[in-house]
Amino acid sequence: MKDAASASTPVRRRVIPIAAAQSGGGLFAAHQKVYPRTVRGVFARWRWAMVFLTQLVFYGLPWLEWGQRQAVLFDLGARRFYILGLVLYPQDLIYLTGLLVISALSLFLFTAVAGRLWCGYACPQTVYTEIFLWVEHKIEGNRIARMRLDEGDFSLEKLVKKWFKHIVWLGIALWTGFTFVGYFTPIRELGLEFLQTRMSSWEVFWVFFYGFATYGNAGFMREQVCMYMCPYARFQSAMFDRDTLIVSYDSERGEPRGVRSKSSNARAQGLGDCIDCSLCVQVCPTGIDIRKGLQYECIGCGLCVDACNTVMDRMATPRGLIRYATQNGMAGHWTPRQVLRRVQRPRVLIYTGLLAALTMGVLASLVVRTPLKVDVVRDRASLARIVDGGQLENVYRLQIMNATEQVQRYRIEARGLEGLSVSPPDPVEVGSAQSRWVAVRLQLPYGSATAGSHVVHFDVRSADGSAQVSEKATFLVPR
Repeated sequence: MKDAASASTPVRRRVIPIAAAQSGGGLFAAHQKVYPRTVRGVFARWRWAMVFLTQLVFYGLPWLEWGQRQAVLFDLGARRFYILGLVLYPQDLIYLTGLLVISALSLFLFTAVAGRLWCGYACPQTVYTEIFLWVEHKIEGNRIARMRLDEGDFSLEKLVKKWFKHIVWLGIALWTGFTFVGYFTPIRELGLEFLQTRMSSWEVFWVFFYGFATYGNAGFMREQVCMYMCPYARFQSAMFDRDTLIVSYDSERGEPRGVRSKSSNARAQGLGDCIDCSLCVQVCPTGIDIRKGLQYECIGCGLCVDACNTVMDRMATPRGLIRYATQNGMAGHWTPRQVLRRVQRPRVLIYTGLLAALTMGVLASLVVRTPLKVDVVRDRASLARIVDGGQLENVYRLQIMNATEQVQRYRIEARGLEGLSVSPPDPVEVGSAQSRWVAVRLQLPYGSATAGSHVVHFDVRSADGSAQVSEKATFLVPR
């Protein structure tokens, strides 16, 4: 573990006043900067694994190609979303709804099982804060060095380190903003436009907006976002119960805490296993003391578990003074097997069942999805008219959307009335992943149908028979 010299150093924070409280009674508490200490352990490795995984996906996905296009692209201008082999239109909003519901149920499930796993390991705020802290550690040094640098007088070393750190932060933040915009504009074209300074105003705005949001949140606000801006921290208690796995301090085993040597007998001195080293506080990204019990600021990252286990190893004391446990398990001295068995309670099983059913339903819907969409719009300028040959004619406009990656030819037919014919009868060609408006005239021998509104159906099918859609419309017969 790094920063060994600060093992017994009390927690120090640099106080930066942010509220006008000259009389000592301001409405807001002064912001206290947190200097998280680096730590090694199982949960620290898991956090870095999630950093690499999430950023590999985020930064790498826009550069993948699928055929002759970007694999994942949300083309708002063309109103088409490309996700690998899928081409989705605004009419496919139901899939976005399903994805949002799946995400919400996943959050409920993971929170009911093990608390704020999302916050501690995969939330973008956590991930980018971890990246920015790593940069800060590499440039300014360990926890003690950073504290001394901030509290020291102005010097050339301080100026160089601070400016270099912020330049690196800005580089990461702007690349993040560029990648974000690359999901909505083909990223290779965006890169060329950026090099040639030909980016549009909206692209420039969003690159810098998202970049500076990352720079501010991960570089300055950090834990303040988790504690005060994120709503999840406030309503998580409604999703917890006494069988939820949370980071817990075993006060029965650890108290009374006190400093002692490794060779001393803690029980003979009337002390618990906690040596009051404050490492669990020093490594906490939000600067809380887990020994005070569950707090809404805790993001469940488990770094305090790694720090405490390291100290327990050095003191030749069993691990687990701080560990993932449930409130019922701590109170009842349950074994890990008993705790895990209770995790599989009805609430969790219901969430799991709903999540599995909804996920399977969405996937099945995507598998059987017809790669063709048709919208029918009646021509309001001409409801019904008599044309040459004694034919009664209604005019419509059909929007045919080809959701495949190949050029398709579609034949349009109509049914619902005897003698109904379609003009023009020729097939309609629609480009790959394109839509086309087609004017269609339905004709009926005059007098062959009673006056009024009649239901008809347009049948649109591809030439190769791979897709067919039927849409309802009305045929008007004047009196």
